[in-house]
Amino acid sequence: MAGPLEGIRIVDATHMLAGPMATMMLADQGADVIKVESPSGGDLTRQRGNSARVSAGFVMINRNKRSIAIDLKQAAGVELAQRLVRTADLFVENFRPGAADRIGLGEPALRALKPDLIYVSINGFGDSGPYAHRRAYDPVIQAASGAAAIQGDRVTGRPHMVRIIISDKVTALTAAQAMTAALFSRQRTGNGQHVKLAMLDAVVSFLWPEEMDNYALPDSTRFVKPNLRDLVYETEDGYITVAVVSTGEWRALCHALGHSEWIEDPRFLTPGDRVANADERFKLIGDVLATGKSEQWIARLEAAQVPCGFVNSREDVLTDPQVKFNELIVEYQHPAAGRVRQTRPAARFEATPQEIRRPAPMLGEHTEEVLSDLGVAAAEIAALREAKVIL
Repeated sequence: MAGPLEGIRIVDATHMLAGPMATMMLADQGADVIKVESPSGGDLTRQRGNSARVSAGFVMINRNKRSIAIDLKQAAGVELAQRLVRTADLFVENFRPGAADRIGLGEPALRALKPDLIYVSINGFGDSGPYAHRRAYDPVIQAASGAAAIQGDRVTGRPHMVRIIISDKVTALTAAQAMTAALFSRQRTGNGQHVKLAMLDAVVSFLWPEEMDNYALPDSTRFVKPNLRDLVYETEDGYITVAVVSTGEWRALCHALGHSEWIEDPRFLTPGDRVANADERFKLIGDVLATGKSEQWIARLEAAQVPCGFVNSREDVLTDPQVKFNELIVEYQHPAAGRVRQTRPAARFEATPQEIRRPAPMLGEHTEEVLSDLGVAAAEIAALREAKVIL
């Protein structure tokens, strides 16, 4: 069965992670995503990994796409891209501000060719302003957004980066939602629009709930103590997490740990009290959990309906019973990378299921196929290849 976005065509002129991951999600949902790459090497992420021919990262975030290799530094290449855009519903780019306009692929130029086009621009800090000129990779955005400070050492205050490329991934999720919303709007109104997304805006917005409590109500005199604990507790043979929020959960935890007296402790009576006295609370819990084994504690806590779980290693995730039951991790054969292990698309659509229909493409793998679909004659394709406009 077709995915929910079958019939939608996306011309994807993005590279690295945020843009490609966003378009991958729409490709998983059935959209025809045509990835436009430079003939001289293509997307930089192709070779940034543990495979000689194509990286695991590229394979993951470029599945279900077709690749066309066009030299956008040549006028003939830009003209080909423009012809492709005439057949598209969305055009997505993450060039540095102003670059798309300079080569003839800016929003006004493409809007003139396709009035109902949804044009999506993704960049680091915005298309104008004091930081617009800066190159933006994940650490730069983590630093500017406050994410690194939030991860700071609780004793010294030294900032630390989140050890995943969170800025790009949050931006990708935000972009994918924005693109589908723009498609829905166009269906109702018939009008395209320009969607602009800065990585900084996506990450600050993502962090704001909970992490910016003390700045959300500037007139409040009540200061909420930041939760600087990582909620990982060491047991005799490993690590578990325990996270309680409601008073009922707190009481259940106290009983399960054999310390019912904590329930009436004035430091822990209300959710506010437990936040204000988090250090004392975490130490008491940790001292008890250190006296037993992980599996025994999980069994006891689950029986009391206390939110808890094992802290899985990367290897543990592969064999986790719930992950296996959900059939989340799938394997297939890639022509260059060999056997590939990936997660299936996370959301499950009852009537229009998502699926991995095709592996991530080799550079320019579909150039001839896509151009033939556009009506470009075989002789012209040969001439373009001879002139190194296409690969």
